[in-house]
Amino acid sequence: MLFLERIFRLRENGTTPLREVLAGLTTFAAMAYILAVNPDILSVTGMDRGALITATALGAAISTALMALMTNFPLALAPGMGINAYFAYTICLKLNIPWQQALGMVFVNGIIFLLLSLTGVRARIVRAIPYGLKIAVTCGLGVFIAFIGLQKGGLVVSNSATLLSLGDTTKPATLLFLGGFLLTAILVVRRVPGGIVIAVAVTTIAGLWVPDGTLLPDGTPQMVTSLPERIFSAPASLAPTAFQLKFDFLTTQFWVALPVILTLLLVDMFDNIGTLIGVTKRAGLMQPDGTSPRIGRALTADSVAAIFSSLLGTSTVVSYVESASGVEAGGRTGLTGLTTAACFLLALFLTPLILIVPQVAVAPVLVMVGLLMFEAVVELNTKDTPVTMAAVMTIIMTPLGFSISAGVGMGLIVLVVLMTAVGRARELSVTAWVLALVFTLHFFDKFFVGK
Repeated sequence: MLFLERIFRLRENGTTPLREVLAGLTTFAAMAYILAVNPDILSVTGMDRGALITATALGAAISTALMALMTNFPLALAPGMGINAYFAYTICLKLNIPWQQALGMVFVNGIIFLLLSLTGVRARIVRAIPYGLKIAVTCGLGVFIAFIGLQKGGLVVSNSATLLSLGDTTKPATLLFLGGFLLTAILVVRRVPGGIVIAVAVTTIAGLWVPDGTLLPDGTPQMVTSLPERIFSAPASLAPTAFQLKFDFLTTQFWVALPVILTLLLVDMFDNIGTLIGVTKRAGLMQPDGTSPRIGRALTADSVAAIFSSLLGTSTVVSYVESASGVEAGGRTGLTGLTTAACFLLALFLTPLILIVPQVAVAPVLVMVGLLMFEAVVELNTKDTPVTMAAVMTIIMTPLGFSISAGVGMGLIVLVVLMTAVGRARELSVTAWVLALVFTLHFFDKFFVGK
């Protein structure tokens, strides 16, 4: 215990080893889907799926442990959703760039990341975001997480006429999601220790007897989840993807590669920064002025993680918004992250058991976390109209653009325009102006990469 106290300063952060471990398990439960989803997405490029499962688990485990030990933040990392789709469908399939070359671009992106972090440029970028927008990032992140949960739970579905609509609330799986959400909410508001983990476990077990609306080949109903045929499995070899990156594009396709690398850099940077701001603020690790003394180390850690992911053979590893679920479960230190990292290592051998946790069991956690994160909206100074309007744009665009960076970018652009219009341009830093310009150019990147 003294060893853990000395490393993670548990008492100083108002937490205990048990609470941290439960928080780490909660974060892992919310993130475990990446073990199946990331390989499915990247395998369309021709990459070996078995190797991708191993690379995903190892990349998440090592990167999360690195973040925990360097920063003592309860942040977990894994191959980023959205970035992996950009890697597979735009870089490889649309631009016809081999996956080995795409991994090389991820590596270069990571090197640039690291240089920007070590020189303090990324920390200056974080400081350049006004406090009102940082609050908006936290709220927007909350709405985004809740929106993802509502989708996974089947309560919100796509609609060709209205884009989105209410799902079929008579479906057993949707009802299970609603029951899981109510159980999660009750346990959280009553502050039951490990309540979120309990809710996930109960919902998963209930799913063994709840049909998901489809039929098996023999005509019997398919349940939301089922017991695995086996518990243990040997990890697949990394050889097909590890250290396979190539750099021919630097000489033969430089002008095609440059906008791709810049897009990776921009989206990756602001997804990481947005997650870092949102999660650390919710955990009470941000100072009243919106800064954190450990921000530089956190940015360096995820830069190294980006480089490491390309060497393993997967798309960029980023900080995960699902880390907020561990924070709500009481996680406040790097011990939460180390617990999550240990779970990812175990996942190499326990994948069949872990993958029985269905989406409808994780979805209630995401909705609950999102609602709690939105509480920060009361800190907005609504009498400052330009900042408020920019903040609302950030909150709206984060879920609707399905991207943290889209929300941050739109918010910054609106802020710069409105502050200039009311004669307050001097209140903005030069960095804020540069960021607004970069985002303006980024939103027109289709002219350069042919999206």
